[in-house]
Amino acid sequence: MGSKYTAVIKKENDWWIGWIEEVPGVNCQERTKEELLSSLKETLKEAIEFNKREALTAAGESYLEEKIGI
Repeated sequence: MGSKYTAVIKKENDWWIGWIEEVPGVNCQERTKEELLSSLKETLKEAIEFNKREALTAAGESYLEEKIGI
């Protein structure tokens, strides 16, 4: 099951810029729309992996993982 996120994108002068609505700090700038969407996907994957490692480190040795939906 893949998660869905919302990319907010716009062309500004010669650049495409974009953000992921649901994840603060995930933003990119590229020359083409296709490059921008690719960069946003990669940056989002990296941010999620970083946040996961950070949460597990903060939890220490004894923790539970529970899937939740909203």
